[in-house]
Amino acid sequence: MKAIVATDQAAEAAGITLAERPEPTPAINDVVVDVHASGFVPAEWEWPSTWVDRSGHDRAPAIIGHEFAGVVTSLGYGTTGLSLGQRVFGITDWHRDGTLAEYAAVEARNLAPLPGNVDFTVGASLPISGLTAWQGLFQHGRLQPGQSVLAHGAAGAVGSVVTQLAREFGAYVIGTGRAADRQAALDFGANEFLDLDDEDLDDVGGVDLVFDVIGGDVQRRSASIIRPGGTLVSVVGPAEARPVDGLAVDFVVESVPSQLVEIVDRVRDGRLRTHIGTVATLDDAVPALNPTERRKGKTVIRVRP
Repeated sequence: MKAIVATDQAAEAAGITLAERPEPTPAINDVVVDVHASGFVPAEWEWPSTWVDRSGHDRAPAIIGHEFAGVVTSLGYGTTGLSLGQRVFGITDWHRDGTLAEYAAVEARNLAPLPGNVDFTVGASLPISGLTAWQGLFQHGRLQPGQSVLAHGAAGAVGSVVTQLAREFGAYVIGTGRAADRQAALDFGANEFLDLDDEDLDDVGGVDLVFDVIGGDVQRRSASIIRPGGTLVSVVGPAEARPVDGLAVDFVVESVPSQLVEIVDRVRDGRLRTHIGTVATLDDAVPALNPTERRKGKTVIRVRP
């Protein structure tokens, strides 16, 4: 089968190639999925699991990508809850071969049904961005109606979902980004927008929750404007600053199928939309995953026509 593999950690995106790999077979409680579309997170180059398995052994060349939508083609021994021909979407295990391939072996417990009226491309854009936003806001951020949220990267793949979910939940959302992102962030539902290049975070006043996808100095300055008892949620590693009398939480997204169902139901009824920036075929995936300029939104690779 065709697959996109990472060969050189130092080269990052420059070290990926389209290659032929053996089709996977399902282990106990696995399914094999005919992948129709796969999303990709550029930070994957920085994840240790991209390069070594749980025993510390080298994984390269490893098939990359960990979110997808497709159709179940075979069931492993003991697999329950899914059937052959079923449309599914979800996240694969970080330490196993991924989803930028024609087929992927996935633990059945990590998958949720993909409704027939949700396109595979949309389905593949949802799992990591959607679950990251959901878990950051509700599990780790403990968002309450009426609170204020500072959503960094509000026009990006994660930030746009953060903005929409927070607004639906009754929060006041201040989105941030570059000047060119202003209208997109407002279109996704931000009440206000702050240009991080030309406007001062201190002008925001105080917020109850910061959802950080940037880190560094932006994170440190953001912590200082969180109201006493508020929360800083980070997806870029351990927080370097803590709000006064509050919490600083960093987390790695987990596969929770019940949350995927909540998310895709919102897509079906129009309450939520994803920001898909680039769509390419598997044959054209290498340049799409190694762009020469900044890309907006989620990159999705269409594996099947």
